[in-house]
Amino acid sequence: MSTLTNEPLITPPATPEESELARESSRLLAACIGRGKTARLRVIDSDGEIEVPVQALRMLVDILNNMAAGNAVSLVPIHAELTTQQTADFLNVSRPHVVGLLERGELPHHKVGTHRRVYFRDLMTYMSAQLANSKARLTELAQQAQEQGFY
Repeated sequence: MSTLTNEPLITPPATPEESELARESSRLLAACIGRGKTARLRVIDSDGEIEVPVQALRMLVDILNNMAAGNAVSLVPIHAELTTQQTADFLNVSRPHVVGLLERGELPHHKVGTHRRVYFRDLMTYMSAQLANSKARLTELAQQAQEQGFY
């Protein structure tokens, strides 16, 4: 039985057999959700039923779709504390770059002893802001290109 932790849970990439099973399971599960706030799953190996929020089932469908595509899956609790290296890995940048973001105050952090930690929720807020900024700049560049006849 697994326990709840503040640490990211990372699954290895699926085998070809697991990928095929995930593809079929995802398709069947996706067809069952969307009719209410909860759904019931019957576990065949057990006598009882399990009632699950639809949001959790949608997450399960996403996980199964990623497994079917052969991707590793990582679940990170929103309140998880990430190291600077974990933050860098998530952003796909170097750890020194992340340290710079922290020191400039662009990404909120706190210290645990002498170590910097970033809350996952703060990382997601930062990423959303960066995405919005990128979209705004792209729109601006497209407008400039149209005005100058390049588009």
